[in-house]
This record gives sequence, structure tokens and C-alpha cells, in this order.
Amino acid sequence: MGIMGLSVSDFFAQLMSIIMIDLVLAGDNAIVIGMACRNLPEKVRLRGIVLGTVGAVVVRAVATVAFVMLMKISLVMLIGGVALVYIGCKLMIKEDASGDVKAANSLFKAVTTVIAADAIMGIDNILAVAGAAHGHTIMVIIGLCISVPIMVFGSTLVVKLMNRFGFIVYIGAAVILYTAGTMITGEPLLEEWFQAHTAAKWLVIVAVTAGGLLFGWLYNRRKERKADED
Repeated sequence: MGIMGLSVSDFFAQLMSIIMIDLVLAGDNAIVIGMACRNLPEKVRLRGIVLGTVGAVVVRAVATVAFVMLMKISLVMLIGGVALVYIGCKLMIKEDASGDVKAANSLFKAVTTVIAADAIMGIDNILAVAGAAHGHTIMVIIGLCISVPIMVFGSTLVVKLMNRFGFIVYIGAAVILYTAGTMITGEPLLEEWFQAHTAAKWLVIVAVTAGGLLFGWLYNRRKERKADED
């Protein structure tokens, strides 16, 4: 018994990866939505949040599906995997990237601000979800349908949890780095060689995942020590 050509366990593993990526990268979404809609009258604020998020998700879904198709072109998956390594490391150490998002005083302006800011800032999510989907566009849509309600009503909670429990960020980064490793080893030009050398394939995946996590942890430790000294 399988789903979309995958075993049941592989299907749910990929789906959970997409949902996890959506949630750990929802921090910027929460900040953008909150800042863009904070000046709206209370009666229309929720409408602005919902419409802005839905619009942003539609744009993101289209871009993600397009990237899933592009990944079939030689070197695109390899380049995407390398970029995802950077994104995974940035997740652990990134600063507030949305401080310049201005609040809007009209529903239309708030919605367009959320969509525009999310489109610019959402490249990390697009790359990560496309990589985790492994070419299954339906998986992208299912993952978004599950995670969007959580992103709309629970994104602020996700941010608070990540701030309080630092290990959640590292778990999310691990998922992204693992996805990066599978993208690199799944590059069409290299896939046949990695299939013939399974040990090398897993060595690359483990090296990318563990190496990225170690870099992020050491960077944060160094940053904390420097802050203590100052």
C-alpha cells in the first residue's frame, strides 16, 4: 500500500518535514503580519491578517510548484541544496529581517504589504519546501493546507516557543539541512553515482546536517561569550 508512489511511512515523513519547515520559518511571517496590520481598526484586523496570509501563501505555493518543476533541470537541485545549507545555518543565527516593514492604516495596504514582504522574504521557505517535497507538487499543496491555519492563528505562538525553547530552532534547522543534503545527493547529474555509492550519499547528508548544526551552535556560543564580555 502506498500514497503518491511512496510508502505510507515515506509519505508522512515528507509531509511532516514540509509542515515543520513551514512552522519554523513562520517567524518572519508572524512579524510581517503583525507589523503590517497593527494600525488597522480592531474590527478589520483579523480580516487583514487572514487575507494577507492567504494571498502570500497563494504566491508562495505558485512559486514553490514552479521551483519543484525547475529542479528537474540539471544543476538547479545542486544549487538549491547549497543555498539551503546557507538558509539552514541562517535560521539558527538570523536577526530580525523585517524591521523595515511599515504598518498600514488601510485593509488594502496592509494586505498588499504582507504579500509583497512575504514574497521577498519567502525564498528560504520556497527552497526548503520544494526540496522536502522531492518533486511531488501535491505534497506541497497538502503541506500548505495543513500549515496555513496554524501560520494564521498560531504563528505568534510559534515565535514565542522558538524564543523560549531554543532547541526548536535547531530541530527546524536540522530538517532544512537534511533536506539540503538530500537535494545535493539527488542532483540528476550526481544521482546515479550516489545510488551506486550509498555510503558516500549518507556521508554527505550527515556531514551537511551535522556540520551545519555544529556551525550554528558554535557561532551562537561565540556570540554569547562576546556579549558577556561586553
